[in-house]
Amino acid sequence: MFTGSWVRNFSQGIWLMTFPSITPMQRRLVLLAAVLGWMFDGLEMGIFPLIARPALQQMQNGVPDDTFVGHWTGIITALFLLGAALGGVVFGWLGDKIGRVRALSASILTYSLFTGLVYFVQTPAQLGALRFLAALGMGGEWALGVALVMEIWTGASRPMLAGVIGAAGNAGFLLSSLVGLSAPVTTTSWRWVALAGAAPALLTFFIRMFVPESPAWTKATEGVRAKPLREIFSAELWKRTVVASLLCGIVLIVTWGLVQWLPSWADQLTNSQNHSAKAWTQFWSALGAMAGCLLGAWLAEICGRRMGYFLLCVASLGSCIAFFNMESQYGMAFLAFTFLVGGLSAAFYGLIPLYLPELFPARVRATAQGLCYNIGRVLAAAGALQMGALMGYFHGDYAKAGEMISLIYILGMVVIWFAPETKGQPLPD
Repeated sequence: MFTGSWVRNFSQGIWLMTFPSITPMQRRLVLLAAVLGWMFDGLEMGIFPLIARPALQQMQNGVPDDTFVGHWTGIITALFLLGAALGGVVFGWLGDKIGRVRALSASILTYSLFTGLVYFVQTPAQLGALRFLAALGMGGEWALGVALVMEIWTGASRPMLAGVIGAAGNAGFLLSSLVGLSAPVTTTSWRWVALAGAAPALLTFFIRMFVPESPAWTKATEGVRAKPLREIFSAELWKRTVVASLLCGIVLIVTWGLVQWLPSWADQLTNSQNHSAKAWTQFWSALGAMAGCLLGAWLAEICGRRMGYFLLCVASLGSCIAFFNMESQYGMAFLAFTFLVGGLSAAFYGLIPLYLPELFPARVRATAQGLCYNIGRVLAAAGALQMGALMGYFHGDYAKAGEMISLIYILGMVVIWFAPETKGQPLPD
């Protein structure tokens, strides 16, 4: 997928120092820490689609009512997205105030502990509250990790790394599906899956001990009292902030208002008799997403950021419409379309980590990325609630509801042309 020269530049970049104060080994440790953080972030996000239906069924005494499940899945997903939006702003602001590394450690510890506590919930409201709190850390981790890696790894390696960033998160999503395949996630076993989500807390010790701070952030904030929230809405940057938020929102609406519901659709199509259907659906969606993230970064580098985004909107819309108009039964065709839709809808997550850092200077980068990406999550929360409402309107029909949500890509085809083209430009200081 990537050109030979691009791969060579990436591999050579591993041994070249961008900053005199950062050794090659430290740069690799930064990348390792960020990749592990994104992977565990994806693992945490992938847990809920696996446990949602059996957990909510247990909380309604095992009665299979998809209206109840759809209603609470929409609410809990919206709470998660609102928490991630708030966390992205709070932890992004902390990253610009106290440094990327310390804020990154705190964000990972937050999402790990609150995911593990899901083991103890007894009601849908409690589940929603803990998903909201865990999301605070997940929203912050993305913005901080992207800022740290892109500031330490610059130049020719950045497009490949943008793809790796997105693929790492989806690798975690894939791992969560393997958990579901190793043992059926049922009304009696789902709590143990949630408890496993506390494991990433151990990563924070590694980050604090071995990962260096970004010299770009240190230089940009030296002797300066940072006011990142005020600056990203200044006359110079507010248009970029608004457009970037919309671009992220469109992508996230489909992810959380459509793709995240596919395991539940598979469970419905099998009448909950095939306990591996949810996990296999998540597996093929995540596998497609990993490939898609690399595709998105490559497309943005070849065609430019704006044209790449536009083409992905066209391809994603077409794949969704085809998927939701196929024969509604679980099987190989269903999984093949899951791979395709999962890949194209996730390709944006290879483009966005490349594009967002190019829009904002280092002194406000983490705040700006956290805000834009997570305002997108607020919009996605509305999409998740809308999917829940559409499920009720269409009497539990995932296909009709999903097709309606996918039309948001039409808006993306328009909004992208209001964004600046940054291909070939260095990161702003």
